[in-house]
Amino acid sequence: MSENFIPVYLAGDLVFRPQALDLFARLKSICAEYGLEGIAPFDGQAEARLLPPGRETILAFVRADRDLMDRCAAGLFCIDPFRRSPEMDPGTAVEIGYMMGLGKPMQAYTVDGRLYSEKVETYWRDVWNESLSARPEGDAPSSGCMEDPDGMLVHSEGLLQNGMVEGFIEMAGGSVAIDRDFFQAFRQAAACLSKRLYAEI
Repeated sequence: MSENFIPVYLAGDLVFRPQALDLFARLKSICAEYGLEGIAPFDGQAEARLLPPGRETILAFVRADRDLMDRCAAGLFCIDPFRRSPEMDPGTAVEIGYMMGLGKPMQAYTVDGRLYSEKVETYWRDVWNESLSARPEGDAPSSGCMEDPDGMLVHSEGLLQNGMVEGFIEMAGGSVAIDRDFFQAFRQAAACLSKRLYAEI
């Protein structure tokens, strides 16, 4: 890791996207403009990448990613919907929780500025041709007033993703940058995180 720039972990479903290495190269370049050293999950996986696909290889990736998060000063998280669903990549959500536990600053970004409830509603309508319905009042505390056709609460009203995700980002001093252009959203998040980190030096 560079001694001149502050190392930040680049997380999201990015490792699964086409041309992932090229994508990370561009994100690292943007980071450098703001005095940050972007660290991609791939950067710690050199040995694991020599292993055949399977359980042990995946667990080696997990350990490598955890070690990178331990070494980085902060994290930049993509919370875009994953696999055409309303939800973000679950692995990234775990990483947000882990870095929250480490007490490290975080910032997030997304190209999808719709509220979580809107994403869920659109998913059920477009994929299953079904609608949400009003949630019957009950004794349990509720974070939403609608439910899906399976009877599951459409929670986290007013947020972009699951409340734990956005809540942890905010508790870590961050926010979510929104722009329909992926790289603009990332740039806004990187700029904000850089300002916060260098203000603490």
